Amino acid sequence: MTREAAPPTDAPGRGMVGRTVTTALPLYLTMLASTVGGLVDTAVLGRHATASLAAFALTMAVYVPATATVAGTMRGVMPFVAAHDDDPDALVPVVRDSMWLGIITGLLGALAVGAVPLIGLVTGVPRQTLSELGLLPLLMAASVLVAAVGNSATSTLVGLGHSKLVMRAGTTGTAAAVVLSLTLVNGIGSFDGFGLVGAGIAMLASSLISASVAHWGLRRPAVLAGRSLNPGRPHARALIRLAGVGVPLAATVLIKFAVLGVLAIAAARVGTVNAAAHSIAVSMASLMFTAAVAIGQAIIPLMAPYLKAKDVRGLRAAVRAGVKTALGAVVLLGVALAVLRVPVLSFFTHDPDVRHALLTLLPLVLLVALTDALQAVFGFGLVAIRNTVPSLLAFAVCYGLLALAAVPLSALGDLTALWLALLTANTLLVVAQAGFFHQRSGRLAAPLPRSV
Repeated sequence: MTREAAPPTDAPGRGMVGRTVTTALPLYLTMLASTVGGLVDTAVLGRHATASLAAFALTMAVYVPATATVAGTMRGVMPFVAAHDDDPDALVPVVRDSMWLGIITGLLGALAVGAVPLIGLVTGVPRQTLSELGLLPLLMAASVLVAAVGNSATSTLVGLGHSKLVMRAGTTGTAAAVVLSLTLVNGIGSFDGFGLVGAGIAMLASSLISASVAHWGLRRPAVLAGRSLNPGRPHARALIRLAGVGVPLAATVLIKFAVLGVLAIAAARVGTVNAAAHSIAVSMASLMFTAAVAIGQAIIPLMAPYLKAKDVRGLRAAVRAGVKTALGAVVLLGVALAVLRVPVLSFFTHDPDVRHALLTLLPLVLLVALTDALQAVFGFGLVAIRNTVPSLLAFAVCYGLLALAAVPLSALGDLTALWLALLTANTLLVVAQAGFFHQRSGRLAAPLPRSV
């Protein structure tokens, strides 16, 4: 039996920014911890052997898009969970179906990562690098599958607004990865370490620990307490319904990864200094964009009561709160970056030419991060109302045009032109995503009562 949706008790917009910050902050800290963990892996392998680092980089070139695509698909589960946050009988089947979606997408991602040696062979990677791979692709493929199952739990927890439990799972897994990487790659004491395979073991163990803690956390919310969450048998219609929101979101992630790869190639054509500066600039912009991803996920459970009540004003107020929070976060991080630019840039590079190129590019980097954050929040607004195809179309057009313009712009020999093009694409995305959200949310309005 389904409970009727009660209208939200507060006026739309009241206290929403504070609630968005409270929910988003643990998610952002989790993502930051994961980024730091990845840097540790790179640093440890770089000290172990250059060939090992090259093999690791090749595997990560497939692993990162695969896990991002899986995570994108699983984010499509969040609005379905949020819609039943007070109804255990309706929520439990969603949780079980999300586990099956995680298993299916995880297997597809695992196949892609397991094929790294074949991909490397076809694309002309040196045999020395391929011979270093060993068991790493298989270990990382298993890690993708385990992470996908873990994502089914974390997506449920985010949809229920329990971001602190997500942070507990993420930081526990990251801490394990750091400790194990430091121990298993180069060894400790009389133990010589396993080298590259040690890094794979560390990442698989990290995924297992994080997924276990996340699934343990599913027992904590009162709405799921005492309920059996065994996946049972899959339900095709339910999986198609979940995938209908998640798959376009995953395709959007893939388009973004692909076009950013084209931009990296275009920057490399400009010159070595510009390629290095572009890579560092993308890392800095991504750090700020991650805050927007956390904020976008945080507004989904906030929007759920208004979606149930078909309160368009409330839905739009929640997204406005997300926009304000994202603006504040990017401005805060941007100011910190501008003030600490010398030590920050020195952390990334000691090359004065690269630092000079980055300083010139810094205002554009901040604007790109800002527009990317805004389009992401509107995109998550569309996720919350389960309408993600417009985002896919917007990305296909805007980033498709960006990809076509990248090579001609690189011929100008100026990195600024590439980043201006990226800023233009992101600005168009803001307009498109905001327009689509306004249009699609307006369709959800409850019909006016007929006059007698």
